Amino acid sequence: MKPIRYQQQMVDEFLKNGYWTQELFFDFWERNAREYGDREALVDSKYRVTWAEAKRLVDAIAYTWVQMDIPQSSRIIIQSPNSVYGFLARIAAERAGLISLTVYPYLRERELTYMVERTEATAVVILHEYRNFNYLEMYKELQRQFPHLKKIFLFDDEVPDSAPEATYSLTKLAQQAAAKPIEEEVFRARRLDPIWDVALLTTTSGTTGIPKLVEWPTAPRVCTSKGRVGIWNLTKDDITMAIAPHAGGAAGTLTYFAAPLAGAKTVMLEEFDPEAALALIEKEKATAIGVVPTHLVRMLEADTSKYDLSSLRFIRSAGGYLSPQIAEEAEEKFGAVITSDLGTQDMGSVSGCRVEDSKELRRRTVGRMLPGNKVRLLGEDGNEVPEGEPGILYFRGPHAPAGYYRDEELTSTVFDADGWTSTGDIVKFDQECLWILGRAKDMIIRGGQNIYPAEIEGLLNEHPKVASVAIVGYPDREMGERACAYVIPKAGQDFTFDEMVKFLKDKKLAMYKLPERLEVVAEFPAVGDSGKVNKETLKKDIAAKVEKGL
Repeated sequence: MKPIRYQQQMVDEFLKNGYWTQELFFDFWERNAREYGDREALVDSKYRVTWAEAKRLVDAIAYTWVQMDIPQSSRIIIQSPNSVYGFLARIAAERAGLISLTVYPYLRERELTYMVERTEATAVVILHEYRNFNYLEMYKELQRQFPHLKKIFLFDDEVPDSAPEATYSLTKLAQQAAAKPIEEEVFRARRLDPIWDVALLTTTSGTTGIPKLVEWPTAPRVCTSKGRVGIWNLTKDDITMAIAPHAGGAAGTLTYFAAPLAGAKTVMLEEFDPEAALALIEKEKATAIGVVPTHLVRMLEADTSKYDLSSLRFIRSAGGYLSPQIAEEAEEKFGAVITSDLGTQDMGSVSGCRVEDSKELRRRTVGRMLPGNKVRLLGEDGNEVPEGEPGILYFRGPHAPAGYYRDEELTSTVFDADGWTSTGDIVKFDQECLWILGRAKDMIIRGGQNIYPAEIEGLLNEHPKVASVAIVGYPDREMGERACAYVIPKAGQDFTFDEMVKFLKDKKLAMYKLPERLEVVAEFPAVGDSGKVNKETLKKDIAAKVEKGL
């Protein structure tokens, strides 16, 4: 299946400059099996497999799927909690020349109906039951709606009697096939082209609740993974750990994509519990963990002093806003640095901090541009801004996806003909790093002067009484817009308007940037399942209050 956006000129450019290669992710698993065969590759609560064993099982699964006559480039949905076989199924799909879509375990029929229909998926890989939910029954219903969904593979060792026809135990199939010879020629005939074949589908978070699908060949993902390995200084001696689901970027980027390139081991926590996570870090001597901010908060609520966390080098937190206070506390208690970066599923990876960067850069910037990325900072008029001035971030490079799945029209709204795209962030360059000042749509224009919410949020987050803050604009007849601060105070604390204003004045903030309203709340609305603050909801809330004179 040819990617819809890539053009030969762009491909030639990225190949010539060495950003894109002919490597698949499986090639690194094969290398690791050859060079580090007896070293552990994957660990969960049930299985511990070496690189040699992992490669053999991947071959066995892939060969089985080929023997079952699943056509090349068929779409296969993998809905798995963190597990060894979840990883093996993903890489086996690539090995067999299939297009995999890995989704979160918590997705249900509403989202999956769209995905199964849109992709015309041929097969799924699931657990029979997980967290008291029967996935098999859900997919039986989906099979009734979509006859093209022909096969179900279970991560379970047994297939229940209630299962429909063509339901198989993936673990048993793998173990049986691993004991028999594999015809390598079968794989050569089905090898995906790293550039000209779509290999992966990922999902985006959206306000409608129905995610969009993004298509990726392996070349840009390998390129980004190499960039991450570089800024994280990953080696074969690292032990990465998926605390967040491997289906998402918070843990998946570190563990599924980057770790195998370095030959690093991955440990998986199947069910999040703060004490269990801390105990597993200690037991497995993890050096790098992938989390969302909520995981860090809950782990910090536990008694971290009971655990030996001295093995940790860095923490990859993504998928939501991490307050500076939480980052500071986590670094102190875990003895590991927290990295930050910028990227989206829709547009690809932009930048990232190095683990050795200063605390200021890791807290207040999203790091340096990844290798190969080009940048333009444009003003509202579409012209480039003077050096040192803030502007809307536009970028182009080898880390971008091919576009939205089979949708050229929607893709053209995100990428122009030359591959330039924008996250909508207003940024500035300083110390070779990108400083996020806000989003273009969130910028507040008060009496003709621009207010960048992220600047005020960064300062207010330093207040000892503030747990989290979001700055939004509200309409004003005189000034056009004014700024309102939504604040979640720390537990047991009160926070007043006068305290806020005094604190910001002490920080030497310009008077016109001072928020002119304060709304103290218990929580923020979120965008879908992303954990990001839904500022559109906050804008509507404050606009309604102002209109009513509240």
